[in-house]
Amino acid sequence: MENKKKVAFYTLGCKLNFSETSTIARNFQDEGFDRVDFEVAADIYVINTCSVTENADKQFKQIVKKAMKLNDKAFVAAVGCYAQLKPEELAAIDGVDLVLGATEKFKITDYINDLSKNDRGEVHSCEIEEADFYVGSYSIGDRTRAFLKVQDGCDYKCTYCTIPLARGISRSDALENVLKNASDISKQGIKEIVLTGVNIGDYGKGEFGNKKHEHTFLDLVQALDKVEGIERLRISSIEPNLLKNETIEFVSQSRTFVPHFHIPLQSGSNEILKKMKRRYLREVYTERVNKIREIMPHACIGVDVIVGFPGETDEHFLETYNFLNEMDISYLHVFTYSERDNTEAAEMPNVVPMNVRNKRSKMLRGLSVKKRRAFYENQIGTNRTVLFESENKEGFIHGFTENYVKVKTPWNPKLVNTLHEIKLSKIDEDGSVRLKFYNEKFQIPI
Repeated sequence: MENKKKVAFYTLGCKLNFSETSTIARNFQDEGFDRVDFEVAADIYVINTCSVTENADKQFKQIVKKAMKLNDKAFVAAVGCYAQLKPEELAAIDGVDLVLGATEKFKITDYINDLSKNDRGEVHSCEIEEADFYVGSYSIGDRTRAFLKVQDGCDYKCTYCTIPLARGISRSDALENVLKNASDISKQGIKEIVLTGVNIGDYGKGEFGNKKHEHTFLDLVQALDKVEGIERLRISSIEPNLLKNETIEFVSQSRTFVPHFHIPLQSGSNEILKKMKRRYLREVYTERVNKIREIMPHACIGVDVIVGFPGETDEHFLETYNFLNEMDISYLHVFTYSERDNTEAAEMPNVVPMNVRNKRSKMLRGLSVKKRRAFYENQIGTNRTVLFESENKEGFIHGFTENYVKVKTPWNPKLVNTLHEIKLSKIDEDGSVRLKFYNEKFQIPI
């Protein structure tokens, strides 16, 4: 029997990329390849790229170098968003043999019939208008939770964003297919599913490859809530204008959906929101947060925010800072604005100097620490359910409660991938929360 070819994967970027990497990896395994860890010598390295930040570009080069160090004869393929946007640029990087765009990445095994190194990367990348079909995917096997892709692409025209250029128009998976994938995941003993997509609140659009659709995001969550065997469902990130009150109300009474929302804001200044071509004003954001707090006071609310957008003055920034400071939210994901080719914002005047962007970013990151701490303090003494993860980190096992409080307790292999009723007892010096079990056999004095 001949030796199986070994393939290794590296994923940059979002949860959606993780779910797609897993699907691509399963395709390789179906074709008789052996999946190995990225840290070991492999015959093929597949790098799933991201184009959201400047950093992702630099990271890519470092990962290619790392692969070449492990095996200088290995075949290196780049797929994903950056591969769609800048295929020639990636192909020119030393060591890269194949670059596949948005539609080709799911057919990667068709392109890898000859594993000989190329002098220059070969590019197969469609015009993004052709990315109009849907490939369902989910990630499994890496974690306690699975990322289930329900939607791809975006019809929004935010002035800073390249995602529509990298992923094409908004399109959705068929409802029965999402339910089948969710059921398959639950049968593999995975306790939590995170719904992902580029713009998941737009779910339903493009079910038939056009703008017609039968289903909405609310239909999707209602149907998923009935799938047997799923313990927990989490909505990853949803636009404030697409997060309807009916969805918030449904989640508050749901069997499986957890009280955790991640809602991009991007700016607390209406003037900047208009320049960004976001589809809401800050008042809508306030309404959403107030609605969640009214019916789920214990919910976790995460916020995306961009600092240093062209034309953002000190006044605009302070508007954002004060808006977030006064709002009852739980944490922030802060992005420092970075110029992207072929976007409107890249041509805008009044560019904010990099040192100012960095200072603003630091201020909001400090605010995030304060917000998370306040949210955790508010949860001390409450009873929650925690799902434990699989890693032993310096003698501790970590996990997350349904409302996304990070907890830790002394390592016990029996706890891995199990759900437990606990009481949150105190905040540890590293910022995570200690707990007390209701089940005595797991109780270790703290």
